[in-house]
Parts: sequence; structure tokens; C-alpha cells
Amino acid sequence: MMTKLCDEYLRPKTVEGAVEALTSSSGVARLIAGGTDLLLDIDQGRHPPVQRLVDISGVPEMNIVQETEDGITLGAAIPLRKLVQHPLIRSHAMALAEASELIGGPQVRSVATLGGNVAHALPAGDGTIALLAMNAEAQLASPAGVEWVPVETLFQGPGEPSFDRDSVVIVAFRFPKLGDYEASAFQRVMRPQGVAIAILNMACWIRCTPEGVVDDIHLAIGPAGPRPLRARGAEEALRGKPFNPESLAAARAALLDEAHLRTSPHRATADYRCHLTGVLLERTISTAHSRALPLRIQEA
Repeated sequence: MMTKLCDEYLRPKTVEGAVEALTSSSGVARLIAGGTDLLLDIDQGRHPPVQRLVDISGVPEMNIVQETEDGITLGAAIPLRKLVQHPLIRSHAMALAEASELIGGPQVRSVATLGGNVAHALPAGDGTIALLAMNAEAQLASPAGVEWVPVETLFQGPGEPSFDRDSVVIVAFRFPKLGDYEASAFQRVMRPQGVAIAILNMACWIRCTPEGVVDDIHLAIGPAGPRPLRARGAEEALRGKPFNPESLAAARAALLDEAHLRTSPHRATADYRCHLTGVLLERTISTAHSRALPLRIQEA
């Protein structure tokens, strides 16, 4: 028998209305768009009872993808299915398109949202890892107003965001547009059956020189600690270097030093994750590196 999910179900049409609906509840209130995580958690007793569900899927500014002077902005309530094939996302954030395509199955992606993936605060959230590599920011709305903050600052621990779920709405995300010799990629290793959460995932944004030297790079990996990890040590080992076996070995050593890989009883041992780190690092950077270079450089 399915658990009663809530006493009230509201559908605000503005961000301000969503904040008001969230904060004015006399009991526990939670935001919902796709509901693929929250509803299951409530039904299976992993989340305390909720008195009010606030459905933000109909808020127009949370359902747009647009190019602005600040980069690419996308609403937090857009279903993942739409992100996978959106031309702006595929042109400027292939890592995010690839990550979105691997979250759940087709039915889940039809309703699940990037905002929900981030708000769930899992160390290996696929969309989250991609956003970290893209150096993305999140727009947060609360009774105090609206602000942009780095996505990296949104996490406190496994399943625990740093913001107050009782009063804060993730409205949108933004990240820079790609320039010349820039690209991104996402890779994941997971069990073929049973457990959908990644054994290990990684995203990379890279900018190369015309000769193929790594001019700048962002790397993100999960699960590699209590929060999604921006691997700055590995980035530094690659920055300013040719992408070759020597620089890759240095980056792998730096990554293993800063990552906290652990054994998960349902997914993988720490030793296996350590082995996969080098494999995934090479695959992810190689893909992004090849995308960043013009065809004439790749064929030279």
C-alpha cells in the first residue's frame, strides 16, 4: 500500500510564489518537479512525512535554455530528456548532455530534472559532476532575495545540501560558452544491473593550445569523498603540459592523493575504484582533448 505523500499540493507559477509556498507551510514542505527521488524516499520511509509539496514544474523561468552575455543559462526544472538533445547544451556543454543521458532510463529522464539531481546532493550525482567541470553557478531564491553561487558550494555531505531546503529554491544554472579549442566530456562506470548509481564517474572541461598543450582544465569526479569533488590537484598536474602518458600518470597520482575512494558493499571496492580512476581519467580527458582540437590538428 502506498504511503500518503502529503496534505497539500501547490503549483505556483512564479519563483516568488514558490518561495512563499515553501516557507509559509505550517509543517514540512518540499519542492517537487520530477519527483523521481523525493516521492520514492517518502514512500519507502527514507524521508520524514511531508505536509506540503510545492510543484515548480510550471514556473516559466525554470524551464528555459538560453544564451546570454554571461553564457548558457538553463532552468532547474527542465526534464533531463530535453537537455540531452538541446542544441545549446550539445554545443557548449557536451559533458552535461552525456551525463543527463545516463541518469535513469527514458521514463525517468522524461520527468527528472537537473535541479533535483543537484539538490539530492549525492557525491556521484551525474549532472552535478558535469556542472562542476563546467565551472557552473546556481541561482538560488529565498526570502532574502536571489543570488548566484558556485555549484561547488552547494554540498555539505552525502545527501545534505549546504542550503536550507525549507526556504531555498534552485532556480537555474549557468556556465560559460565554449571558446576556440575548448570542449568537455563525461564518462561513467556502473554495474550492468541492479544499482543505477555510478561506481565512478568523471567530467572534464578543457582548453588546448593549437598545438594540443593543455592550456586549462577542470576535472570533477565522484564518489570520491562526502561531496562531489573538483580535482584541483589533478588539474594542476596537467595544466600547461602536453597531454601524454607522462602528464597523465602525474594527474592520476595527484587524483588518487586528493580523492577519498571507499568500498561500497553494493557497488565496488576501494581497490577497484583506484584501478578505474586511471582508466576513466584517460578516457574522459582523451575525449575532451580530441573534441577541443580542430580536425587538421587531429590529423597532423
